[in-house]
Amino acid sequence: MAETLRDILDAAARGVFPPPDGRTTVVPQPSSRDAGVLSFTAHSVVFVDEDPEWVYDTLRATPSDALAATMNSRFLTALMDRTGREQETIDALLVAGPLPGRPDLALTELTGPDHSRVAYARARRDEVRAWAVAGGVVTLGRGVAGRLEVSAEVDEGVRQRGLGRALVTAARHLATEPLWAQVAPGNARSMRAFQAAGYVPVGAEALLLKA
Repeated sequence: MAETLRDILDAAARGVFPPPDGRTTVVPQPSSRDAGVLSFTAHSVVFVDEDPEWVYDTLRATPSDALAATMNSRFLTALMDRTGREQETIDALLVAGPLPGRPDLALTELTGPDHSRVAYARARRDEVRAWAVAGGVVTLGRGVAGRLEVSAEVDEGVRQRGLGRALVTAARHLATEPLWAQVAPGNARSMRAFQAAGYVPVGAEALLLKA
């Protein structure tokens, strides 16, 4: 049976990656919401409900090193034009396993009006839950291919005090399965917080959003 995107992600969470053979695998979208590109070491995965031959032909025509072609702006633009979708950024993709016990932070689950971070999460994920402490909020929700995704936000006045790291560490105690994070590479503070909390970079991801 052919691999699905979820199969590929589950394997990556275990540290088993596609072969570094310079090739691109095309798989169907896991849902009508989620399409895009994953880039691992010397292997890419395009998840889109389009003709695979169109994807391969477009990659061959992209003026780029073959290993970088799927994340080249010209290929992504062609993919957006083809699908009528939009793209915000290319994220680093990180993953961490769950941790036993209760979080060290005294989290309060949010049930009232949406925090901006919660509203953002609910626009892109299903089954979103959110917890807050003074100065910060963390969310968990089902994102691409049903994987469990985390996001966090820290108020400006309490940044650079370790709260972001504490929030994303707490999220690992709230999870019972691998926990995924998408972080803009230029957001160095967030990258350091996630890595300090035990999240490991596994690749890059460009999501294509419905226009």
